[in-house]
Amino acid sequence: MTTTQVPAVTSEVIAIRPGPPLAGTVTVDGSKNAALPLLAAAAALRRPVQLANVPANADVQAMLTLLQYAGHRIARPVGEPDTVLVLPSDGARIAPELFEAAARIRASYYLVPALLAAHGRASLPWPGGCRIGERGMEQHFRVYETFGDRYAVDDHGYAVEAGRRHTGSVSVVLPFRSRGASIAAILRAVIAERPLRLGQPNLSPEVISVLEALRTAGWSAQATEHLIALVPPVAGPQEPGVWMIPGDKIEAGTLACALATTRGDGRIEGVRSEDVAPMVAALRWLGVPVAAHENALVVHAADMRPTHHPLRAIASLSPGGLDADFEPSLMALTLALPGTHLFADTINPGRHGNLLPQLTRLGADIHEISPTQCRLTGPQRLTGAGVEATDIRTGSALLIAGLTADGVTTLGGLEQLRRGHADLPTKLRVLGADICEVTP
Repeated sequence: MTTTQVPAVTSEVIAIRPGPPLAGTVTVDGSKNAALPLLAAAAALRRPVQLANVPANADVQAMLTLLQYAGHRIARPVGEPDTVLVLPSDGARIAPELFEAAARIRASYYLVPALLAAHGRASLPWPGGCRIGERGMEQHFRVYETFGDRYAVDDHGYAVEAGRRHTGSVSVVLPFRSRGASIAAILRAVIAERPLRLGQPNLSPEVISVLEALRTAGWSAQATEHLIALVPPVAGPQEPGVWMIPGDKIEAGTLACALATTRGDGRIEGVRSEDVAPMVAALRWLGVPVAAHENALVVHAADMRPTHHPLRAIASLSPGGLDADFEPSLMALTLALPGTHLFADTINPGRHGNLLPQLTRLGADIHEISPTQCRLTGPQRLTGAGVEATDIRTGSALLIAGLTADGVTTLGGLEQLRRGHADLPTKLRVLGADICEVTP
């Protein structure tokens, strides 16, 4: 298998038509969901940090802009477009543009610790990004209160004021395994330079990536299902950090589902096998032959023998659970497979409200059990139609569905898709998908 260079898709509407099985080799970008907290961690450390494999999607570019508005300097080494150097804040006044710009992404809340360290105060809008349900901040505020900080809220956003500096260990137990609150606690401990004991943490690959990065900065970090224990380094020389952003597990899972739905054979490089283990387990349960190597997935769907096993794709925050962002792609895949399959996502309660109406436009018959649960029986015959990427993962699922729908599927809302993927349609074109630009 060889990688083919294909011009990037740049229009605001694309057309997808069914074709032969996908085949070839493609490399995923760096993970958006890992890059955002790692950039915030680099800012919180207050020392130079170089990050490699930085993706070029819109949300990551927005985070880099926010860091600059907060007074950090961002540099890119010549000839290394996916490498970023984050330099400590120069203490300058926060740019007034920061508040409005921060409303565009959910991950702006990761910046609170760095803002507290540099300015003693963080004033931010309520989290933006995909419209897939409420973005509660209660656990974040609980974390900051534990560190002695004060917060205030209004209709437009929230403000956190740094409390008096204390020493000694901090203990926090989260009511549920929130990824955002887990990272907030870790980064708040970093700027306070205090040991942290975090109970019931989120142990997603994105959180583990932050812990691995902090270890390179001298922190002791231990993680179990029940506890994250973080201990600051002994004072010493502050060498520049060098971090690698892991490959995008969600992009890898999306491409694997695309290969499977077309009965294709392909290799997806640049993703750690442990990061996609729940997706691999789901694909194998459905009868998709897939091998997980150290840094690649290999799909042999030409030899696929559907099992008729009902898939229960239940999004979960538990260690080893199915990442909610895998669920839409699996839903699109199972429309082409025999069996009755159940899907549930209570983590993002508005996602099904985005996804199901768009799949219905293609002729999908999906029974909505509740606003967060649905059931479908496949295989179903889909017909091309005009659909909209109303959020990042809905756009990914519609790309997969369009690969087997009769006729032409036109997908709009690409600005949403590009928030999470610099150019996912082009990667599908590399694998042989019939995707072209359309002039609106």
